[in-house]
Amino acid sequence: MQDDSKRFVERDRNWHPPAYAPGYKTSVARSPRQALVSMQHATASEFTGPDFRGLRMGPHDNDLLLNFRQEQNQGLPVGERIIMFGRVVDQFGKPVPHTLVEMWQANAGGRYRHRNDNYLAPLDPNFGGVGRCLTDDAGWYRFRTIKPGPYPWPNDVNSWRPSHIHVSVMGPAISTRLITQMYFEGDPLIPLCPIVNTLKDPDAVETMIGRLDMARSRPMDCLAYRFDLVVRGELQTYFENQ
Repeated sequence: MQDDSKRFVERDRNWHPPAYAPGYKTSVARSPRQALVSMQHATASEFTGPDFRGLRMGPHDNDLLLNFRQEQNQGLPVGERIIMFGRVVDQFGKPVPHTLVEMWQANAGGRYRHRNDNYLAPLDPNFGGVGRCLTDDAGWYRFRTIKPGPYPWPNDVNSWRPSHIHVSVMGPAISTRLITQMYFEGDPLIPLCPIVNTLKDPDAVETMIGRLDMARSRPMDCLAYRFDLVVRGELQTYFENQ
């Protein structure tokens, strides 16, 4: 019987958005102007990386309701309380244990705690908008947070980002970090977003949508959204950004 865990799977480049997408104006300046360089031979940086098993976590690193409370501000953040959870697995369904998952987001009004965010929505004095955790032996991660609000951005006259949470997963090496976004099931702004529309395959868009999970929701407390993260496996295809 063939061992599928060792089977080579070629990367489908049509699955990913093009680097140059004029509808997403920021990509115009960021897209490469020269031919990409293909890496034929992997180096040590593709095989080695940090070992997070000894990383010391704070008691509320994955709880954004509590991890920004300061001495002068002991209240809770404003907004809809949610749980965000899921598994990190490779393309064969094998769990990725003890890897670092980081996330950052806007507050309930759609504003980031960042010096460059000038949106008129107020900052929440009890919300920092960042969290981290390690996956367990079975690849599970979990955050408690506030559902972020949508916000306008100057892509065109009236562009709005859907509610979303940025997610980073550290792979087996420092060069294999995966960054994506989780959108929320049923958000009417998803099909209107210029960034989402750089993806031409509807199935690719579906992989970025967190699904409501009533079984994990807490009565009279918060809803839960499941967002599984699939990363490349042991025989990953190395390409230009590695």
